[in-house]
Amino acid sequence: MLNRLEMIRIFCTAAETGSFKEAAVRLGISPQAVTRAVKELERLQGEMLFHRNTRQIRITAFGEALAERARSSMLQLDALFEQPRAAAADGEMTGLVRLAAPSALGRRRLLPVIESLGAQYPGLRFDVRLNDQRIDVIGEKIDIGIRVGFLRDNRFVVRKLAKTRLQVVATPRYLRRYGTPSDLESLQAMPYTAIVDQDTGRLWPWMFAGERQMNPAAARFVCDDSEAEYQFVRSGQAIGQIVSFLVTDDIASGRLVPLLPELEPDPWDMYLYRPQRGPMPARLRLVFDALAEALSTP
Repeated sequence: MLNRLEMIRIFCTAAETGSFKEAAVRLGISPQAVTRAVKELERLQGEMLFHRNTRQIRITAFGEALAERARSSMLQLDALFEQPRAAAADGEMTGLVRLAAPSALGRRRLLPVIESLGAQYPGLRFDVRLNDQRIDVIGEKIDIGIRVGFLRDNRFVVRKLAKTRLQVVATPRYLRRYGTPSDLESLQAMPYTAIVDQDTGRLWPWMFAGERQMNPAAARFVCDDSEAEYQFVRSGQAIGQIVSFLVTDDIASGRLVPLLPELEPDPWDMYLYRPQRGPMPARLRLVFDALAEALSTP
């Protein structure tokens, strides 16, 4: 008969894969052994853990809650037997890392780190979700994420990174054609851009010092992607309020000109987070630390 620790490990694997057959392959046991372990655990818990039919299984709400608690316990237990990972320096790091980040930030700052780690550790696999919407990091089983702005979930393990500024910018050619705005009123009379909040469908207001805002209802160019907005501004067709990590190099080279600096709002915090507390597998610690180092400078 299986002991309870083995039952929990089998159950967690079935919950993660969503398939008794795949769980059996991963654990090197028969599908019948997975079924028996789940049935016995259901008997002990007095609750159904999976809805089953002839074609698929689907975890129940009780099963999802049990799996969440069990994963944390299994990580702590595995950490007791984990050998020092000095071998990781020799390239023996393996396994899947699931990451999430806003689209433009992910392309500009996260992907280069992942490419470097992937070249150094061929055994690592990456599942990267780039999206400007707030995703369900627990439901999507995200291991590590990056967020700009506000992070109110106190369940997360969080590290603050470099701050991100919002800068009003335009090309020299645009300024020669339309002039340089001296205040918000003259700015609103010029061609400008706006971003759609993907969570609400509404336009993001332009934000300024002293909690002042500008409604971009008459924007010339509207989109739901910050890099597309940046490219339109960089083409010289509109003025935009753009996150600093997109425009720093352009400002340094003179391709873009910062405007109304006295009205620039307070910088936004950038966070690196992981949703699970407790011990970190070596592969997650490697990626977390590499991202923290790369993103700690503006």
